Amino acid sequence: MDKTVNNRAWFMVLPVLVLVAFNAVIPLMTVVNYSVQESFAGNVFFFEGSKWFEQVLHSDRFHAALGRQFLFTGIILAIEIPLGVGIALAMPRKGPWVSVCLVLMALPLLIPWNVVGAIWNIFALPSYGLLGRSINALGISFNFTRDVFDAWFTLILMDVWHWTSLVVLLAYAGLMAIPDAYYQAAKIDGASRWAVFRYIQLPKMRRVLTIAVLLRLMDSFMIYTEPFVLTGGGPGNATTLLSIDLVKIAQGQFDLGPAAAMSLIYFLMVLVMSWVFYTVMTREEART
Repeated sequence: MDKTVNNRAWFMVLPVLVLVAFNAVIPLMTVVNYSVQESFAGNVFFFEGSKWFEQVLHSDRFHAALGRQFLFTGIILAIEIPLGVGIALAMPRKGPWVSVCLVLMALPLLIPWNVVGAIWNIFALPSYGLLGRSINALGISFNFTRDVFDAWFTLILMDVWHWTSLVVLLAYAGLMAIPDAYYQAAKIDGASRWAVFRYIQLPKMRRVLTIAVLLRLMDSFMIYTEPFVLTGGGPGNATTLLSIDLVKIAQGQFDLGPAAAMSLIYFLMVLVMSWVFYTVMTREEART
């Protein structure tokens, strides 16, 4: 018996398609338009083709910002994923403390990004910030507004404080989904704590950890507000990540063509990296 096709369902999806087109497609096409043209005062445009893309890809400034971006992303992933899993393993599974721990873990995620940058800017100031004054009181010279290492240390510490909670909550959800039968079987077999983690907990958390790494990968590559409020990209250009450099070109220098080309390259990089990572992780999961 043939199924009756009801095309009226598309009318339910139409508002979503219109919203996506308005919020994503139309601005994207505007950026594409600017990326292939030279703009002058009075809305005068001249077609330039791939000139701006070639200029960005051969720019030492872009390569430097990209290197800082990869360094930042690599460091925070190396810290936040193991730390988040460790905290999730230490959290209670039953009792009243579960709610307390979950609320405490969720608090950093509820703070607006610009407020996070402002909090850590004040917190780390060497003159009267609690972190800055405490480090200097130990006899260690600390000034994140002048020293490159101190700026990176503060930036990494701020991001770890802000986003490790996301990994914790995802990992904890994965742990709570493991049936007690697995733990009972491991206890009967006399499995060690490490064996339980390696053969039971870690495999069962693989899906949520894949989501956690994917989210942190994308977020870290698109981060702007927190480092801009904290350091402004300084000292010098030491913490000028891709997003900050892009805004400087677009708004500070008002070079719309190079900025549009850079934003498209930026967008494609995040898209390709996320797709490659997700494909690799899902293939490994399918094999197992």
